[in-house]
Amino acid sequence: MQGQDSGLIGAIEAGGTKFICAVARPDGTIVARARIDTRTPAECFPDVAAFFEAAIADHGPIAAFGVASFGPIDIDPTSPAYGTFTTTPKPGWQGARFHDVLDPFGVPFVVDTDVNGAAIGEWLAGAGQGTRTLAYTTIGTGVGTGVLRDGRSMMGFSHYEMGHIHPSHDRATDPFEGWCPYHGDCLEGLVAGPAILKRWGHSLDQLADDPAKIDLIGGYIADLAADLVLMHMPDRLIFGGGVMKAPGLIQAVRRRTLARLNGYIAHPRLDPGLETYIVTPGLGDDAGITGAIALGQQALAGTAPK
Repeated sequence: MQGQDSGLIGAIEAGGTKFICAVARPDGTIVARARIDTRTPAECFPDVAAFFEAAIADHGPIAAFGVASFGPIDIDPTSPAYGTFTTTPKPGWQGARFHDVLDPFGVPFVVDTDVNGAAIGEWLAGAGQGTRTLAYTTIGTGVGTGVLRDGRSMMGFSHYEMGHIHPSHDRATDPFEGWCPYHGDCLEGLVAGPAILKRWGHSLDQLADDPAKIDLIGGYIADLAADLVLMHMPDRLIFGGGVMKAPGLIQAVRRRTLARLNGYIAHPRLDPGLETYIVTPGLGDDAGITGAIALGQQALAGTAPK
């Protein structure tokens, strides 16, 4: 439908509540941008297509797309189900495919997870600059972790699902059963935004004057942080997402991670207090769309993983 001569990149950061769509020049400069409510594929995808069609009319043809999406989603380029949502609990999205909205444009595209996209954005232009191995975790509506090596997302037969590990859960201290429909008190079931709201009736930023609650959530997140250190030895850990904006939480995560590691890992990367090792995003809420643009650049250059 469109040629590839202009070099413009179409980018989608697909989240559980909103899609951020953008068109960028090859150098990453955004020339058009829109927010679209996620809803169902039948409602969302036509709005996404309409945005890009209007952007093409204004700015010229799009040569490639990059997608950083919520999941679970198939991100194996060799799979016949590439770009297809799998066991997502989001109503209406299981079985939906990005091919349905992007194939009509007739250009290549790359699909990765939203958290991998955010990690790539931070590696390129944010708090992950200068690292070789980077772990980025988002804690918001859900919990997910992306791990990069030299700017490329790592995976096995599928993307990582670190949000569903089971942290230490003392039910005498915290009797909450958990929110995850699959695993109850996995990490996502204990610390995601909906879990906090269900447990206490307020978001965590509204509970900042209760240090015990901040410390409890920080302890669960620190279990993940320590596990990431032990399993991947990343050069830096970034924690983003709405929950992480609660005052005092990043400090609690650092403190509890040090206690979990208990001096076992000694390396210059692990600075005293972990203030430069465990950090918040440098790009704020723009990490995901920055990474999606980078994925589109991979598709345009033909350097996407195969």
